Amino acid sequence: MEWKSWLKLESELKALERSSDGFFVKGEDGVLAISATYDGKVEFIYFKERQLALVNSSSGYPAYYRVPAARMEYPVKAVLMDLDGTSVRSEEFWIWIIEKTIASMLGNHFFRLEQEDLPYVSGHSVSEHLDYCLKKYCPAGTLEEARICYFDHSHREMDLILQGKGRSDAFTPANGLKEFLCSLKKMGIKIGLVTSGLYEKAWPEILSAFKTMNLGRPEDFYDAIITAGYPLRKGQPGTLGELSPKPHPWLYGEMAAIGLGIPCDQRHHVLGIEDSGAGICSIKLAGFTAVGMSGGNIEESGSLELCDHYCGDFSEILTIVEGS
Repeated sequence: MEWKSWLKLESELKALERSSDGFFVKGEDGVLAISATYDGKVEFIYFKERQLALVNSSSGYPAYYRVPAARMEYPVKAVLMDLDGTSVRSEEFWIWIIEKTIASMLGNHFFRLEQEDLPYVSGHSVSEHLDYCLKKYCPAGTLEEARICYFDHSHREMDLILQGKGRSDAFTPANGLKEFLCSLKKMGIKIGLVTSGLYEKAWPEILSAFKTMNLGRPEDFYDAIITAGYPLRKGQPGTLGELSPKPHPWLYGEMAAIGLGIPCDQRHHVLGIEDSGAGICSIKLAGFTAVGMSGGNIEESGSLELCDHYCGDFSEILTIVEGS
């Protein structure tokens, strides 16, 4: 069956006896197996002729999705690209902001995150990153307090960067990005930039990278750009983004269908590039071919086998796009 093409019953994912919500149990009601990524963000329920994916939520709003068939068909009509870690090297900066946030809440400026925390503080929404850290390091704190502290730190550091006084290494284009983007343009392939980052943190990164690459304005270069919108804060209107980021499929699905005008029945001509496990799951649940990039948390999150391809640089990915 076609649905077996990318999610295998004999999986290297973490085996479970029941789904975390208790709704499905292995061996009951036609359930053949249940597995999960190492970070527990996504669980897969296997039936004889279908599969479901449970995307968990630290905010209490999980969701089930059917697992669509995914295959590569040529010519490639669109390439969808993640921002942080894939297009722009910025993960260390945002993890540093999270670290500063928890340090401030603890009143301990010597606080540092541990290596094992990294899969949980990248690739998801701000609220989920903070929620994880609060539960582990600051259980007395609230998510509202952490979000206020986080945005205070991020606004201050972003202002310093814009003034030329902040961290000079905060946002740098990934190696080979300019050549890759220009090659896609020459091939007539649509390019979409997809990020779970809020607009206020994502846009300065994009501008900085394009200034470094001397490619003009990013909104003129990309065929479409989508972010997680604007944060919901007291006294200000916000937009949907904190409860529906990667690994949910909506950002990638909306980019292809609405941003680039590619209908669902043409999704096999779409390729997505990510360096995070959450991003890979998002691409696959949207029904697109997923190319993982090394250097992120794909291996640590247990999402490596969900990748159709796993590459070390953009030159490798270009050969896949070209079909060579």
